[in-house]
Amino acid sequence: MPNRVLVIGYGNPGRLDDGLGPLCAEAIEWMHIPGVTVDADYQLTVETAATAAQHEVVVFADASVTGPEPFFFRAVEPAAPTSFSTHVIEPETVMAMTRDLFQAGTKGYALGIRGYAFNAFGETLSAKARENLAAALRFIVPWLRDYAFDAALNEEAGELPAQARNRS
Repeated sequence: MPNRVLVIGYGNPGRLDDGLGPLCAEAIEWMHIPGVTVDADYQLTVETAATAAQHEVVVFADASVTGPEPFFFRAVEPAAPTSFSTHVIEPETVMAMTRDLFQAGTKGYALGIRGYAFNAFGETLSAKARENLAAALRFIVPWLRDYAFDAALNEEAGELPAQARNRS
């Protein structure tokens, strides 16, 4: 099956709940979902855009400091950065690079998993962050399976289904 979906989990696993993104990616990778590629890193980079351009959809999984509990899932639209730093590239900037540098029509989504403990060092999650990660996985895993399966069925028929084109 072609590369349909990229899940990129990012954050620092050595900073407690900031490791939610990489842990989410690790859990998804363990499931071996056909059509889903998984990656994890400390931060998003230009190389992330190059990889995303090879996929129909990219899901950015990250810890959320102030977002809703237990998680949020939203579309990410391409947007130029308001400032530039190699240390802070937002999903919107990655999507703009995917479009502008690689002429790809990749769709983007953010999966923000609510975390609570960020100001110390350690490789464990807070109890509430673990619960939020479990809730996020219960949501995203069926979404990933459905998306890849629906797209594969319609590719055989020569078209992408409306629900796969318009997922949100």
